Amino acid sequence: MRIAIQVRNADLTEELREHVEYRLAFALSQFPEHIRGVAVVLSDINGPKGGIDKRCSLRVRLNGRSDIVIEETEADFHVAVNRAADRAKRTLGRRLRRVRDTFSERAS
Repeated sequence: MRIAIQVRNADLTEELREHVEYRLAFALSQFPEHIRGVAVVLSDINGPKGGIDKRCSLRVRLNGRSDIVIEETEADFHVAVNRAADRAKRTLGRRLRRVRDTFSERAS
């Protein structure tokens, strides 16, 4: 799975890049055949002022389906990435279940 990471108003450390790649690979590992790629935008909204202003925006590009877009804002990039990855996993699982259930109802 291709993961493209972009950072705005902050620095992308090697440790943060590895964390993003690991968390997304782990969270989305059940669905590799459905995912074309993931775009991640990490941004520090307030800059050096501090506060709950670290945003993680995910766009999960799917094969033959509309993209999943998730945004999380937290005080720390790691927490925002973790929450966004978990939401992406749940959302993708729910969407694929709906498709499967609809298909099985039509076949009956």
